[in-house]
Amino acid sequence: MDGILLLNKPKGMTSHDCVFKVRKLVKMKKVGHTGTLDPDVSGVLPICLGRATKIVEYVTAANKTYEGEVTIGYSTTTEDASGEKAEEKEIDRQITKDEVLDVLHSLTGEIIQTPPMFSAVKVNGKRLYEYARQGMVIERPSRKITIHKLDLLGDIFHKDGVVSFRFRVNCSKGTYVRTLAVQIGEKLGFPSHMSDLQRTSSGDFTLDRCLTLQEIEHHVQAGTVEEQLLTIEDALSHLRKILINDKVAEKVKNGSVLPVPQELQELPDGEPVALLHNGEILAIYQRHPEKSQLIKPIKVLVNNQELK
Repeated sequence: MDGILLLNKPKGMTSHDCVFKVRKLVKMKKVGHTGTLDPDVSGVLPICLGRATKIVEYVTAANKTYEGEVTIGYSTTTEDASGEKAEEKEIDRQITKDEVLDVLHSLTGEIIQTPPMFSAVKVNGKRLYEYARQGMVIERPSRKITIHKLDLLGDIFHKDGVVSFRFRVNCSKGTYVRTLAVQIGEKLGFPSHMSDLQRTSSGDFTLDRCLTLQEIEHHVQAGTVEEQLLTIEDALSHLRKILINDKVAEKVKNGSVLPVPQELQELPDGEPVALLHNGEILAIYQRHPEKSQLIKPIKVLVNNQELK
């Protein structure tokens, strides 16, 4: 089987746990996920099967949408509800809707984030969470991310000395939404954390198209799981596509460098383009970094060896 299963990841499981479970259900080794979700987070997790594991990075690159909850009044070691309480500050005033809307507006656009210590970012060859588990806090590189849209959902609740409200965010790859929750609190003048989060879309993949693990198991038992797969072509619908003939297709399957086609003369450096033959994407190419009149393969999805 080759394609993508859209999983509605449950809370309490790591993304790796989900891959392991799907691998057992479909009895395949080549299974991988696109874009890690923390154990506390539920929602859209595309799972790639077979040849689709080769396109993980192109699915991961898409913008994502989340719906979550910020709780203001105390922070946690992990920036979400699973961590231990770190800093606490009494909320001694009313936090108004207009104030929250102003803060959300100020965090829309290009902003700087510093990855949390409990994250998979590597520093000096070691994951940050490995340092964190040893009780260490180290310098880590900040990054620019883009918040395309950040909306307040519903009312602001004051209860038991804390304030909470729900939000929806559409953001670029690399955004830490729990860090965004901390930044919201900082701008309001209080420690905060992300108390709930669900990914509702990853690129064009939306929550209403996802299956639970139980539903996937049902389809496996019924022999209908293959009918639930999205094709590689579906997953790469956002890439520019070039139709190629039989002769060029044979060269592509061998990973050959090709002259730049007429329709790609203006192709920007580094932009991926999909080569399509008889409705199937055979490979992803980009302009050659040293020979601008050529395009080179960066990912061959179907090669002659696989076709034997």
